[in-house]
Amino acid sequence: MRIAILSDIHGNFDALSAFRESYDELWVLGDLVNYGPEPGAVIDYLKVHASFVVRGNHDHAVGFNEDPHCSPRFRAMAEATQRFTESVLTCGQKHFLRSLPLHAAIERGGARFYLCHAVPSDPLFSYCHANAAQWLREVEGVGADFIFVGHTHLPALRTIGACTVVNPGSLGQPKTGSPQACYAVWEDGKVSLRSYGYPVDSAVAKLRALPLDAALRDELAAILQTGHTPAVPQVKP
Repeated sequence: MRIAILSDIHGNFDALSAFRESYDELWVLGDLVNYGPEPGAVIDYLKVHASFVVRGNHDHAVGFNEDPHCSPRFRAMAEATQRFTESVLTCGQKHFLRSLPLHAAIERGGARFYLCHAVPSDPLFSYCHANAAQWLREVEGVGADFIFVGHTHLPALRTIGACTVVNPGSLGQPKTGSPQACYAVWEDGKVSLRSYGYPVDSAVAKLRALPLDAALRDELAAILQTGHTPAVPQVKP
């Protein structure tokens, strides 16, 4: 059994359409939309190809017209791209986002899996790095051999007792210091973190054509090109 795990695609269909990994099932850990230029294409692709998709905070925000609870650094980007996303999605695509479950418990190949976007106790919003002490509490009571989460955009693999916590990183907006799209593969009890190149220039060109403030377009483009969040510009006194 070979499972590919994706997360945080964020409307980047160039990254998603370049995905070439073979799999028996495709699992997605949320945040299909916002920040990127083609949210509708991402949704339509995953409706066909994904076996399981859980809801991320940006999916929730667009589906229910609510606040995604982003950090101050990303708030302006999130608000602007959410307005764009809501304007281009169909009613059916928004319904799909609303209908996504907050978590999923799955058994495959004799292993138990738990899927959510952030953490089990707060599946939408809690921002918890893989090495945080919080995970010692999060794995309790879940009853899973593997917990798959996203949200941080940082790939990670951590074993806590009999449970392995896996973050595949972000496919559509990686923050690893590299523009390569990140994902994970589970096969016969073993997990590997992987990445690949895709036509970043194409995604950036589509970003620059969005009806957003020029400074926000530049920041979003820089994240895709570098895998870093640009520093906040210093205002001269």
